[in-house]
Amino acid sequence: MQKKPTKAVVVLLDSLNRHMLGCYGGREFETPNLDRFARRALRCKNHYTGSLPCIPARHDILVGAMDFLWRPWGSIELWERPITYELRLKGIPTMLYTDHPHLFETGGENYHTDFFAWEYTRGHESDPWKTREDPSWIGTPALPAGTRNSQTIGKGARATVPIQQYDLSRTWFREESDFPGPRTMLGAASWLKEQASHQDSFMLFVDEFDPHEPFDTPAPWANKYDPEWSDELIIWPPYAIGGIEKGIITERQGRHIRANYGSKLSMIDHWFGKVLDVMDEEDLWNDTLFILCTDHGHYLGERDLWGKPAVPQYETLGHTPLMIAYPGVSAGTTDALTTNVDIHATLMDLFDLESHYLSHGKSMLPLLKGETENIREWAIGGVFGRWVQIQDGRHKYARSPVDTGFPLSMWSNRWSTMPINAMPGLRLPNPDHRAWLDFMPESDIPVIRQPFVEGDLLPYWSINPPVDEHYLFDISQDPEEENNLVGQRAERHMKELLHAALTELQAPDEQFARLGLA
Repeated sequence: MQKKPTKAVVVLLDSLNRHMLGCYGGREFETPNLDRFARRALRCKNHYTGSLPCIPARHDILVGAMDFLWRPWGSIELWERPITYELRLKGIPTMLYTDHPHLFETGGENYHTDFFAWEYTRGHESDPWKTREDPSWIGTPALPAGTRNSQTIGKGARATVPIQQYDLSRTWFREESDFPGPRTMLGAASWLKEQASHQDSFMLFVDEFDPHEPFDTPAPWANKYDPEWSDELIIWPPYAIGGIEKGIITERQGRHIRANYGSKLSMIDHWFGKVLDVMDEEDLWNDTLFILCTDHGHYLGERDLWGKPAVPQYETLGHTPLMIAYPGVSAGTTDALTTNVDIHATLMDLFDLESHYLSHGKSMLPLLKGETENIREWAIGGVFGRWVQIQDGRHKYARSPVDTGFPLSMWSNRWSTMPINAMPGLRLPNPDHRAWLDFMPESDIPVIRQPFVEGDLLPYWSINPPVDEHYLFDISQDPEEENNLVGQRAERHMKELLHAALTELQAPDEQFARLGLA
């Protein structure tokens, strides 16, 4: 085995559905470049989400500590450091290319600051880039599409939130390469071509928001998978349970939305190919670790679920793709159980770094080198205040809070969580007189701990938590998750495993209580 590579490229494609990629058996949409990368990579078959959704998943990857048991979507805290901080201390350059707007909002505002350099591509989703439409936009490649506050769906229902920033931004795109995804990928490819050969060591991190909504593409991608559609494009999917059954969208609109996701997927796959082209042209594969990952999937009608609604992480959303190319390692597959904090641990191992706080990942380098077949016995994940899920490679157990769903506390010194600019009534209140100072595991930095009780306004993704709603599936026998085994013999084992996992993570005592595991 040759010596460890000194360079790393990480490409995160947001909301990337594993089951829709050709290299994972998908046949619905075209993904030739992701499939091309898979032909030189180790393809992980049992990779699962950890902390959710978007920013918590990036916390897993960049910080290596699953925070969903302590706090919701939020920024990097005082007692922890991202890998970019450690690389900076070691003198290793890091570069971020991204069009992800949440990295530049309250709740995600300090994930980019320790990169040696960063480039933010403007104009995606909620990015406050423009204040009005381009008055000369007629004739640009953006096809007519319903705005988020005017899009008619289902039985004439219309969304009630104010206009999305993207509905203004999209009018300023003059050609396909002006769309945020293509611009981000072109920027990353140019950096590799101009800089990689001049650096002895580096980490390039590409945080690409595609194929996340809005599912907006120009020709030839628009309606590529729905050529019969003649109305305005529906680029904003609903976030709904029972979307068709409840009349939120029609069955025909659902097929169109799913097709538009496919168009976005195929478009970003095409531009991802530009990064692979440079890797080939500059012969970078010989000294570079290359990781392709995501934060989570996206429901597009499976179980009549749409978006990321308040349900357990079924396979569609929680079972995600992970592919790693490592010099000297042949392409193939692994059945080893992995999760997103393991990406952080792998990068720390690659660059010979040590965490100075409690982290939760397991390095995958021994797996890549063939030194072991497994790195962990369980993988845990969830959304703050909701289900806590655990899987052992066969069973998946999603345990909800019991009784009232409390006690529950938020541990944070930054008090920075997802903003709801359009809905100020849902903004999280400041800590109050009930808060006290506590300590995170293995840290001597005091942290504000704010308890919540029934009736309090909870963080956005934690509103209306489920209660006494548990799920257990044998994924090996029931991949469609149709047979809930709660109450059967296997549940006892999974409850014990969940208790052991929470103990190893040093989770707050209240998590054991609220999950009925005390």
